[in-house]
Amino acid sequence: MNTRNDATPPIRTVIADDHPLVLLAMENLMSGFPGIQIVGRATDPSELFAEAQRVKCELVVMDLYMAGGTHGDGVEMVRQFRERHPDVVIVVLTMETAADALQKVIALGVGAVVSKRDRIDLIHVAIVTALARECYVGPAIRGLLADATLSRRVDYVRQVLSRRELEVLTHYATGRGVTEIALRLGRSVKTISAQKCTAMRKLSLQSDADLFRFAAEHGMVIDDHTGGSVEQAGSV
Repeated sequence: MNTRNDATPPIRTVIADDHPLVLLAMENLMSGFPGIQIVGRATDPSELFAEAQRVKCELVVMDLYMAGGTHGDGVEMVRQFRERHPDVVIVVLTMETAADALQKVIALGVGAVVSKRDRIDLIHVAIVTALARECYVGPAIRGLLADATLSRRVDYVRQVLSRRELEVLTHYATGRGVTEIALRLGRSVKTISAQKCTAMRKLSLQSDADLFRFAAEHGMVIDDHTGGSVEQAGSV
């Protein structure tokens, strides 16, 4: 049942993509969204800025990278658009997979970032959420950002610990005791205990509970069926 008040004016929307077929598909899709009115179309950054100047709009749904024009593209284009039209809600659709670029776009205060690999129905979810002044990040983008965060955490651990300390902590985080680890690695129990304590001190971990939590958050928990190599523990 549609409970929308017919007296409510539609959300005037400009759409932008440098691929004509994608632009047409966006228009066909969004024309079916309740309360959305397409008032402008653009195929490059210059056209986007011109359309936003020509017509009053509350929402822009744009590709992140569009060739041509004089305003650049990607993060710089979004930054300039935000500066010129701070009240317009921006929904970004993109094939970008670089976490740093995606994080920069989100940090600019856009309403949503959705991968073109996500389900098409999520575009409507993104628009509704963005218009409610909440930031929506699609599942594919969330996955990319989570992987990048985990990778940075793994790099941090590898910088702080020696290879042998990381090896011991990785085995310990899997649930093995120091005696079993000593047998597996061919070292004495005393050596394994010392390396575990040194590693915990370097990471400012006070207890085994802290260690297990840290290991889970930093990608150190290994698959018990793989043989438990340090490289497998650090891979993402």
